[in-house]
Amino acid sequence: MALYVLQQIVNGVSAGSLYALMAVGLAMIFGILRLINFAHGDIMMVAAYFATFALFAGLPLPAAVLVMTVGTILVGLAMERIAYRPIRGAPDVATLLTSFAVGQILENGVLLTSRLAGQPIQIAFPAPPGLDGVVALGSLTVPRVNVASFGSGIVLLVLLSLFVTRTRLGLSMQAAADDLTAAQLMGIRVNRVVATAFVIASGLAAVAGFLYASQAGQINPYLGFTPVLKAFIAAVIGGFGSLTGAVAGGYALGLLEVIPTALAGIADILPPGSVSPAVHDLLATLFPAGLASYRDAFVFVFLILMLLFRPNGILRATREETP
Repeated sequence: MALYVLQQIVNGVSAGSLYALMAVGLAMIFGILRLINFAHGDIMMVAAYFATFALFAGLPLPAAVLVMTVGTILVGLAMERIAYRPIRGAPDVATLLTSFAVGQILENGVLLTSRLAGQPIQIAFPAPPGLDGVVALGSLTVPRVNVASFGSGIVLLVLLSLFVTRTRLGLSMQAAADDLTAAQLMGIRVNRVVATAFVIASGLAAVAGFLYASQAGQINPYLGFTPVLKAFIAAVIGGFGSLTGAVAGGYALGLLEVIPTALAGIADILPPGSVSPAVHDLLATLFPAGLASYRDAFVFVFLILMLLFRPNGILRATREETP
């Protein structure tokens, strides 16, 4: 039973690493521009396609990852320069609708490119060498891609924390997040700061897209919708606009999703004789085998409770904003 619980925790932490990578990108852009970039999931989708075509072309894994990362960052920079910079300072509704429009353009662009390349809508993602199979940790077996998700998530988030707190450009990003207008008046090059935020967010989305596609085993132009929705929920749980809160919310969301999966059919997993027949029947009634299919509903119920009782998130303190 302890092994089963540990296995579920490992699964939750692995999923949480991907959510954290995505949520940090959302929170970073929102913190500076007050923009909820729902096209962020489509950036992740574009990264998966870059990786797929690079691997199909026979490039080794390091070269494919490099092509994917550079290509995704260039798409993110183009998105900021063409779509978001001209409407900076516009009403929130305009920026929100623009993010949806950018997402649709990216989805249809990838769909058209796939058709011109003679590929179906659903493409099997080539198994990256070294990420297939499992790692045995005693009696615990963990897929290699989950280990890579956890390891790369921790490394990238630590590097991002050092960049934001120890470099001049990172401190400029913090100043811009506190007050963009004041930062500009103090001589901070706002366009450079915003472009850097999109570079970092797109790079994190590229890694998340590669790992997500490796776990799913297939890609399509619409695969970014669910991850960006989960990342948005993670950012809200942690405290929207807070990088630390986004990381905490990502891992919290990953563990929350595991709870229904772990409890589904728990009565059949318990060792025989460990509980009385009455308790066994009660557990079978409360936690049927189909409970795992309701994990998204479980997450949204938790989100509603968070918004009711702690609307500022786990780590974000209440801050009054001047009109």
